[in-house]
Amino acid sequence: MARRPASAAAFTCTECGWSTVKWVGRCGECQQWGTVVETATQTGIVRFVESAAPTSERAAQPITRASAAEAPRRTTGIGEFDRVLGGGLVPGAAILLSGEPGVGKSTLLLDVAVNSARAGHRVLYASAEESVAQVRLRAERTGALHDELYLASETDLATILGNVDTVQPDLLIVDSVQTVTSALHDGAAGQPTQVREVASTLIRVAKERGLPVIIVGHVTKDGSIAGPRLLEHLVDVVCHFEGDRQTSLRFVRTLKNRFGPTDEVGCFDMAGDGIREVSDPSSLFLGTGAPVAGTCVTIAMEGRRALPVEVQALTIKTSAPNPRRVVNGVDASRVAMVLAVLERRAGISVSDHDVYVSTVGGVRLAEPAADLAIAVAVANSLRDHALAPGTAAIGELSLAGEIRPVTQVAHRRSEAQRLGYRAIVDDTARTLRAALNRLTLAAAPSHTSGEPEEIRTNPAF
Repeated sequence: MARRPASAAAFTCTECGWSTVKWVGRCGECQQWGTVVETATQTGIVRFVESAAPTSERAAQPITRASAAEAPRRTTGIGEFDRVLGGGLVPGAAILLSGEPGVGKSTLLLDVAVNSARAGHRVLYASAEESVAQVRLRAERTGALHDELYLASETDLATILGNVDTVQPDLLIVDSVQTVTSALHDGAAGQPTQVREVASTLIRVAKERGLPVIIVGHVTKDGSIAGPRLLEHLVDVVCHFEGDRQTSLRFVRTLKNRFGPTDEVGCFDMAGDGIREVSDPSSLFLGTGAPVAGTCVTIAMEGRRALPVEVQALTIKTSAPNPRRVVNGVDASRVAMVLAVLERRAGISVSDHDVYVSTVGGVRLAEPAADLAIAVAVANSLRDHALAPGTAAIGELSLAGEIRPVTQVAHRRSEAQRLGYRAIVDDTARTLRAALNRLTLAAAPSHTSGEPEEIRTNPAF
């Protein structure tokens, strides 16, 4: 019988699972300091596994005979979360939800649990981080009380599985995988061996019983999911819950989905009495009142959603040798490139002005499609001119001053027209200089110095 020695690795990184035969201060995979710890390694030999005759249900069959019927989905009662999952919960699906501490993961899942319970599905919420009393207090605050919602505060995997046998739930929520331990493995909670064992056991139970399981995962300092990368490969769906603590806006993005698309985004609003879904967030990222000099609307894509976002710019004359460049919600290096293109290709000097660029509503613009809106906002702030109502700018700027087309431009234009933006400047203007000349500008300074005057339309538009 063939034999081979077991792995001699005795030290493992608690962040990524990388192993080495000797201790090192820095992980060779994720480059984190102080995460390599000694682990118990298996000794002995590894034998070949003997073959076993498959049952009739598990026997291989031609792919043409396999059923192509889609697994029935069940709604969670939250439309935005269903959108991200691809239509709802699939029986036997393992879903991993990650996010920073305090962003609202437990609040969202408690809302999912109570909505499923109200629909007649029994739910087991296993909290390994909070006591039953703490979860009950949050449930009272958010109105998430129902007789079909069962709570368990337990960190032992075997006890959680015992509760599953007793309750017989239709949905299992485990919060979180890094705080649950298994007696079959040594080590503290959160170590790679424990995370692998807990996750693989929960997934096996989900597949055997057709039970949807939602697992909460912690994140590291750089925002990635803590634990071994194997965790993301084991589950069926990986979702990330993100948001700025300074604002109430929250997004759920799909990083992996075996049952649907990965470009959907769910939008939520965190309030004092819980979390609410925002089905039409178009008005969240727009300013109010009459047009002001230094503002321009662009159509940004969040997954498959086209959202109007207002970009605001403020320029102030300065004599300092190094003018200030302050940005919020946009990429600082991208703004610096846009300012350089404005000065070199459009003849608009910004080297003697402090420039402040920000978005409305706390949204972040990372795509190049916002370049033209940033350039227009800065140019109009320097000229003290306001755009005519119903004007939007969509386009990426090249270093040559050209406006390049962006992805899903037809969807952006249709959404802009639905929201009342009739004058849309995009790559049809070809260059930045031509786009600035085509825009409808106010004939006088903005209304900040007085009542707005009549807006004059440029015949060249």
